[in-house]
Amino acid sequence: MSFTAIYVRVSTSSQNEEGQRREIQKWINANGITNVRWFTDIESGDTLDRPQFEQLQKLIFNGVVTSVVVWKLDRLSRSLRDGIATLCSWCDKGIRVVSASQQIDFSGTVGKMIASILFAIAEIEQETRRERQAAGIAVAKERGVYKGRQPGARKAGVDLSKVKSLRERGLTQEEIGQAMGVSVSSVRRYLKVA
Repeated sequence: MSFTAIYVRVSTSSQNEEGQRREIQKWINANGITNVRWFTDIESGDTLDRPQFEQLQKLIFNGVVTSVVVWKLDRLSRSLRDGIATLCSWCDKGIRVVSASQQIDFSGTVGKMIASILFAIAEIEQETRRERQAAGIAVAKERGVYKGRQPGARKAGVDLSKVKSLRERGLTQEEIGQAMGVSVSSVRRYLKVA
C-alpha cells in the first residue's frame, strides 16, 4: 500500500527534531493526509549516507511512496549536487516533494528551478559555517587553547566492544547503526576508536 513519507533530519544528537515534526504535522492535518510514515535521521553529517534516508530511497525505488514531505528542502541535503540529483530522481519517478514550512511543491520544472536555488543557498550556508568554525579553531590554536575534537564527544552510553563484536560477526556499518540506534557515520567513528 502506498503512503506519504515524512523525512526529518537533524545534524547532531543535541538538536531536537520535535519542531520539525510539529510543523509538518500541522501541514499534514491541513491537507487531509492520513497514510504517512515518518523517517528520522539524527547525527546525519554532510552526506546522503543516512540509515533512514537510505530506507526511504529503497521504498521509493519499490514504488510504495507517493509523496515526500520535509520541513525545509535543506533537510534532504545541504549539497547542491546531491540535493538536485535526489529531487530530480524522485520527481522523475512521479513522487511529489513538498516543503511544509516553505509552502513549496517541487514537482515540475518551476519547482526544480526553485529547488536548485534553495539547495545552492543551503550549500553556501554550510560552507560559511565551516569557514567560521575554521577561523575559530585558528584563533584557539594561536592562543594555545585548542584541544580538538574530544573522544568523549561520541554518543554517551555506546558500548564500543558491542560495535566491534557486531562488525566481527559480519554486519555492515548500516546494520550496526540500526542495531545500535546510531548513524553510519557514528559507527565509522566508533570502529576507529574500537
